[in-house]
Amino acid sequence: MNAISMNDMTSHTVGETTVMPPQHAEKDFDDLYDFLSSHANDSIGTPCLQDGDGKTIPVPKEIFDVLVQVSEAMRQGKAVSVVPVSMTLTTSQAADMLGISRQTLVRLLESGKIPFERPSRHRKIRLTDLLAYKHQRQVEKHHALDEMARMAVEDHLYEDTADDYAQVLDRVRRGE
Repeated sequence: MNAISMNDMTSHTVGETTVMPPQHAEKDFDDLYDFLSSHANDSIGTPCLQDGDGKTIPVPKEIFDVLVQVSEAMRQGKAVSVVPVSMTLTTSQAADMLGISRQTLVRLLESGKIPFERPSRHRKIRLTDLLAYKHQRQVEKHHALDEMARMAVEDHLYEDTADDYAQVLDRVRRGE
């Protein structure tokens, strides 16, 4: 296998790797994503990596699934971070993951909305707790959208039916 080199597009710290997609590589990522996703549900055999000498090694399904997700994100021009789940985050890292300011995150921590530890002077947030909070917020947003659509239909603000709105909301949630 070829060695993977880190370059200036990559931020690397212990336990975390963030990779920016190279500029003008959309076609490469389109081809990779198309190939990987077309084989994601294959029952024919286990995917393998092969080096220049023909030596192969199987790729576990869990890692293969991550490769599909990474290629999809990078073909959309998004950076990708790989972070061990058991990891704890600083307030700055957690705020970045939520897309909010550090001060807003601190308010969430102090109000008890996200659990944290303070082993020293600095607050530490478990990634699992942060992801649970992020998921809960997403669920709440979806419920609010559903309720707004239902109210608009009930108030006859639109000619569309509740089913029409449900279909639109479903497409929006899937990113279409």
